[in-house]
Amino acid sequence: MPPTYSHSPHPDGRSSARTSRRRFLQTMTAAASSVVLTNCARNLSNPSAANSPTAGSPSPGGNGNTLYVYTWANYTDEELLKNFEAKTGIRTVVDIFDSNEAMLAKVEAGGANAYSVIFPSDYIVAEMLDKGLLTELDRSRLPGLSNLNPKWSNPTYDPNNAHSVPATWGTTGLIYDPARVNGKTVTDWNFLWQNKGSLTRRVTLINDVREVMGATLRSLGFSYNAKDPKQIEQAYRKLVELKPAIASFLTNGWEDQLASGDLSVSMAYSSDAISLIEEQSSLEYVIPRSGTSIWTDTMVIPRSAPNPDAAYEWINFMLDPANAASVVERLNFATPNKIAFEKLPTNIRNNSSLYPPEDVLAKCEGISPVPPEVADVYDRFWTQLTSA
Repeated sequence: MPPTYSHSPHPDGRSSARTSRRRFLQTMTAAASSVVLTNCARNLSNPSAANSPTAGSPSPGGNGNTLYVYTWANYTDEELLKNFEAKTGIRTVVDIFDSNEAMLAKVEAGGANAYSVIFPSDYIVAEMLDKGLLTELDRSRLPGLSNLNPKWSNPTYDPNNAHSVPATWGTTGLIYDPARVNGKTVTDWNFLWQNKGSLTRRVTLINDVREVMGATLRSLGFSYNAKDPKQIEQAYRKLVELKPAIASFLTNGWEDQLASGDLSVSMAYSSDAISLIEEQSSLEYVIPRSGTSIWTDTMVIPRSAPNPDAAYEWINFMLDPANAASVVERLNFATPNKIAFEKLPTNIRNNSSLYPPEDVLAKCEGISPVPPEVADVYDRFWTQLTSA
């Protein structure tokens, strides 16, 4: 039977801060082979199949030659999985999630018994640690950790990478069609407010309270992670002013509308923007000069992983510079692996959308958890904004 891939609906409230930054690939089919995978190409599935369990109920354990991975839709492809099997003899079954919240809910409901490698985002690692869901890594089994850029060697969300290994990173910004903004150059978040009269119903913002409120806070000169209720309210009131220009709050599904000219500007994650620009070179992606968020997605081994030995094999394979560089070239995300970066073609290393210069990164912030009472303030204003 071919596997069925599914995802959980995005819940309301605080969990909206964990919405997907990936274009979710819809139902996948599979044919007989030793690998189950998802292709990162936009609106494209590249199935290959394999007596896989369904995404909703993978077989706990399997055997020593099978590795179950739970990841974002665009983080594996056929070449990666075939190369891993050829190197290790381990067959890989990949299930996909479209949000950190869907992943975490499934793991807490017992899904951690099914997967040996999971790809949570940085701030979710901290939450998974608080819940006791992660294995402390045996660093002696991960020699490739020495290949990491120092910036990712001791992250605040997981000191000394004791429970997680960074896999990819990127930024949040604006992608736009110059022809649809009267030839103007977008440089910062404030462009949306300064041109709101000509952008009526032609802007989409990510469906994520912390990203949207964070960007607005930055435009006001505050931190992406502001905890002062007065600052958060100020950001909300500024967003109310922008409401006539907002067509919708979309993390996924804005791409075709922007490419066709139905939209002028979309807030987007760098990996999605870069992939779309490869298809339509007239579009441009900008990292706002006042600052934005920088995110990292990681690899972890859940405490109840059925095949931790295979998980270590996978992480080591992904840390190998040649493998990491090859994946970057095919899948368009930035790598925290400094040796892999040096192996990349010059045009990729010099892509400032993928690898922003240091002065730009200096203005970026990672999204960090806030106290529950502050999260309630964000949620209250977000509900008012999106339901009005």
